[in-house]
Amino acid sequence: MFRNSLQLAIAGTLAMTAGMVGTAQAATKTASFNVTATVANNCVISANPLALGAFDGTNDLAATSTVVVRCTNGTAYNVELSRGASSSFAARTMSNGTDQLVYNLFTDTTYTNIWGDGSTGTVRVSGTGTGFAANRNITVAGRLQASANTGPVGSGNYTDTIVASIVY
Repeated sequence: MFRNSLQLAIAGTLAMTAGMVGTAQAATKTASFNVTATVANNCVISANPLALGAFDGTNDLAATSTVVVRCTNGTAYNVELSRGASSSFAARTMSNGTDQLVYNLFTDTTYTNIWGDGSTGTVRVSGTGTGFAANRNITVAGRLQASANTGPVGSGNYTDTIVASIVY
């Protein structure tokens, strides 16, 4: 009899424990955290080559290219072009190693404003960034006039290297 009572007591305890396990609630705790990033005023710039074409001594040459800029939203900037190999913005020069051709770079095809660094009669192109997803394509207008190139001009490929800079 004692044995049956003990078996009943153990079975009852197990049944009660099983019932408690089945009704237990899981506890949940939470924590929050901040995710941050810092964006500083920034701009990027790239420039495409400008090919004026074939000069025969009598023809004027004109062509355009683009400077591409992107800046953080609201960032004011100025785009400047260097003199290249020339000592003056008034008459940029390209060379074949011996001879030179005179040409210049302008802010548009009216050829009114020489694009430089804002000094000595030149202008810079200014703007305000609208974000990195928005490229601004700025036209560079190049012109070589036959009337400015009447000196000795030998055959060959003439080049000059212009540096486009963005100041922000």
